[in-house]
Amino acid sequence: MTQTLVAFAATLAAPAERGRVVGVVTSGIVIGILMARTFAGVLTDLAGWRSVYLVSALLTLIMAGVLFWVLPHYEHKRESLSYLQLIRSLLTLFAQERILRIRAALALLIFTAFSILWTSLVLPLSAPPLSLSHTAIGAFGLAGVTGALAATRAGRYADRGLGQRTTGVALILLLISWLPISYTQHSLLALIVGIVLLDLAVQAVHVTNQSMILTLRPEARSRLTAGYMVFYSMGSAIGSIASTSIYDYLGWNGVCLLGTIVSALALLFWLLTRRLH
Repeated sequence: MTQTLVAFAATLAAPAERGRVVGVVTSGIVIGILMARTFAGVLTDLAGWRSVYLVSALLTLIMAGVLFWVLPHYEHKRESLSYLQLIRSLLTLFAQERILRIRAALALLIFTAFSILWTSLVLPLSAPPLSLSHTAIGAFGLAGVTGALAATRAGRYADRGLGQRTTGVALILLLISWLPISYTQHSLLALIVGIVLLDLAVQAVHVTNQSMILTLRPEARSRLTAGYMVFYSMGSAIGSIASTSIYDYLGWNGVCLLGTIVSALALLFWLLTRRLH
């Protein structure tokens, strides 16, 4: 549903401001993901883990009503496609649009890195010698919000034709972020610095990716977003599975090494493809 809102906002926005609008909406999504960790940690300590799902269901119901009330009614000519035709058209878009293929691959890599950190972070923070509470662990999401807020201008840079430069700088920051993150068990301040850098980088690339692909086919923005988000979700799943497995065998240093390798691959991929679009 959140990605449908991104495509909808891009459709309503003026072409000159589309990147900025996508940046604002996407930042809201990522900030919500990060704030949810803080919110869930507090709820868990106060009322147990089930309360998280009960409160989430209530908030979702309220939000559905608010969106129904405030979102503008917008109609446009659309193709009548069966589900199979729709899936086939996604494959066609990937075959025809090089930018979509490149940016989807970047999404897979950056969200693998993102998930490597955020899925496994609870493990060293909850174990001795740190042994932090759910509330304290969730509070690190606030550091991520700082980074995500700092990246909101990425959409404006994309509007000005600086998307490639923004991507390159962000991927370098993503790679650097794993150095302070690797000191988590010795310095929580270093972890905070690493989180800010990582979330700034991931958000900047994510906003730039969407700003670029949503200019390709105005009549197929939802399908472009859907195709892109498949790779986003794959990256999130791969990062979650890989990081917890690595932690089991090699501990936090192994997780950080994995994050560094994935981030380096993302930067290398960008360097090899930056002149292709």
